[in-house]
Amino acid sequence: MIGKTYTTMLGDKELSIETGKLAKLVAGSVTVRYGDTMLLVTAQAREERSTLDFLPLTVEFEERHYAVGKIPGSFHRREGRPGEKAILGARITDRQIRPLFPKGYRQETQVIITVISADQQNLPDVLGPIGASAALSISDIPWNGPTACVRVAQIGGEYVINPTVEQLSRSTMDLVVAGTKDAVMMVEAGAHSVSEEDLVGAIEFAHAGMQGVISLIETMKAELGQEKFNFLALEGSDLSTDLVPELAEKAHAGGLKDALLTAGKKDRSARTKALRDGIIAGYEPDPDAEGAKERITALKNAFYKVEKQELRRLILEDDLRADGRNSRTVRPIWIEARPLPRAHGSAIFTRGETQVLGVATLGTERDELLVDDLTTEDNDRFLLHYNFPPYSTGEVKRMGGQSRREIGHGNLAKRAIRAVLPPFEEFPYVIRLVGEVLESNGSSSMATVCAGTLALMDAGVPITAPVAGVAMGLVMEGEKYRVLTDILGSEDALGDMDFKVCGTAQGVTALQMDIKVGGITPQIMREALAQARDGRLHILSKMAEVLAAPRPELSPTAPRIVSIRINPELIGKVIGPGGKQIRELEAMGAQVTVEEDGTVRIFSASGEAANAVRAKIESITREAKAGEEFDGTVVKTTPFGAFINLYPGQDGMLHISQMSEQRVNAVEDVLNVGDKLRVKIAGIDDRGKIDLIRPELEGKIAPREPRAPRPGGDRGGRPPRRD
Repeated sequence: MIGKTYTTMLGDKELSIETGKLAKLVAGSVTVRYGDTMLLVTAQAREERSTLDFLPLTVEFEERHYAVGKIPGSFHRREGRPGEKAILGARITDRQIRPLFPKGYRQETQVIITVISADQQNLPDVLGPIGASAALSISDIPWNGPTACVRVAQIGGEYVINPTVEQLSRSTMDLVVAGTKDAVMMVEAGAHSVSEEDLVGAIEFAHAGMQGVISLIETMKAELGQEKFNFLALEGSDLSTDLVPELAEKAHAGGLKDALLTAGKKDRSARTKALRDGIIAGYEPDPDAEGAKERITALKNAFYKVEKQELRRLILEDDLRADGRNSRTVRPIWIEARPLPRAHGSAIFTRGETQVLGVATLGTERDELLVDDLTTEDNDRFLLHYNFPPYSTGEVKRMGGQSRREIGHGNLAKRAIRAVLPPFEEFPYVIRLVGEVLESNGSSSMATVCAGTLALMDAGVPITAPVAGVAMGLVMEGEKYRVLTDILGSEDALGDMDFKVCGTAQGVTALQMDIKVGGITPQIMREALAQARDGRLHILSKMAEVLAAPRPELSPTAPRIVSIRINPELIGKVIGPGGKQIRELEAMGAQVTVEEDGTVRIFSASGEAANAVRAKIESITREAKAGEEFDGTVVKTTPFGAFINLYPGQDGMLHISQMSEQRVNAVEDVLNVGDKLRVKIAGIDDRGKIDLIRPELEGKIAPREPRAPRPGGDRGGRPPRRD
């Protein structure tokens, strides 16, 4: 038999990992199956060491439409650029495996996850990291795993491991957790304002639930694992380490502490760089000398280590940060609402040296994003796009499509805000939010949450509660640690945790956590969440000083959508033959959409035009009811009565016996075409035929006996056709 299969229970289903059957030429290859969802995961590394000064790791998440028995809908009928969900799936795997490569490892390494079967109930994104862990563990690639990844839902107060799509739709949270045997490494979640304690409980539940998978991969590694190849660490790393004590002494003597505590990112960077360059010049006065470039690189690396050590010491020992704050203080905030005169909603949110312009645009169902991936085919009515141009950090870079980072940060902000949006049935707009990062010195994704919330409220979108976000950090040495509120960019780099928390005053709506140390205790996690709540409430209070709630009316520049419900049997009247009627309605200055259940939505930039189209549709689809009275007009007379037009498109018949208290010999003796009179609906038969009476004669003359329908006669109260 080709290949070997390992199995374990994960949640209420069996997880199987098979190896030795597919893609056997690669360093590590496994097939992961959960339900009828299957992934092929491979891991490969180059033998030559890269000259880059960072780990050149790439993770690709490939969705194949044949996995769900579909042909791609693109022009070429083949898969193209990965969709948003695929990119987010790749990021989850990357964030789980990247920290566990050995220090100094610089071989170009690639992990490719290919979804080859999808049952559209068991989500593949959390299976990719499991496959990557197994493939790396049995390969010859140096990696300090294994790890595992699971999703947790909360349904009826109970936690569920790896819920199905249907179960997830009923959950109060969507939590993804990755970790090793001893520690949680990565957390990502969207939630409906859940408590911090519920989140900690779910994370602990997830970590316990993944232990069976980790043990399974350890067994695979013990039985099938290859010997890891030797690699040459980054040149100069030993020299950098050796130089640290000497450079630290020179740096402190030269005023490193004062330089690091300089207010303002640009001034602080310039002063620190000047100190560094002065020290390096003492070692290498001639930068063009042979070997000088490598020695200068080593000196710069050593100085960075000294700088990092001093910043961490200041935080731990003095509770003092680079910009002069203590560990709990949020940077100064200023906000401006509606800076853009023509946008539907806009706001500028600035926190320290991080600034985001949030812009809200309201559209119709025609603006929905068609989502066609391996999980579902649906329309997305809430779009959030996060833009991070190079000028936001004072850099010059080539601009192209959105990076994976931009997509990931935008998705975090989207999950945070989606929880407070009104139902589409109550607010039938497609909403697009754009976060333009204008300045960035830490936590621009959290500023996007704040700016986006303010832009929505400025547009008059009736969100259930304002949402704010704050990024938390951690500096930890042994048993000593300090949690940091509202971290700077440098604190993200030098710290041991990046913990972004978003939510309302009532609870958390989204979070994302990456841990760089061996692990943090549940107590530290609870402390970080509590401190994040204090920071979030402070930011919400600053937002409330500018906009405490959504504006009571839609922005003057926002389009209007009027929604009405008609009898589904009358949809044809609104559309008309060949769409003639709906074209006439749209010629009045509005877009009209009609759904099968009879919901009609009218979209127009003009409220007057929308109301005019609504009145026309109500007129076209109006249904008469017994007992209603009308000022009608005679449109036709016959020997047995007169047909009276009640409103456009609807006639009724006033029988000759109901025209007067006295006997009427001929209809024309009483009524003629064009005459106007008050009539009342006496009854409507099952074919829609309307019988009328004159209200002033009601009770004075005997009601007419219902007539049997004539073959080929009138329908809906209209005269019979005459050939």
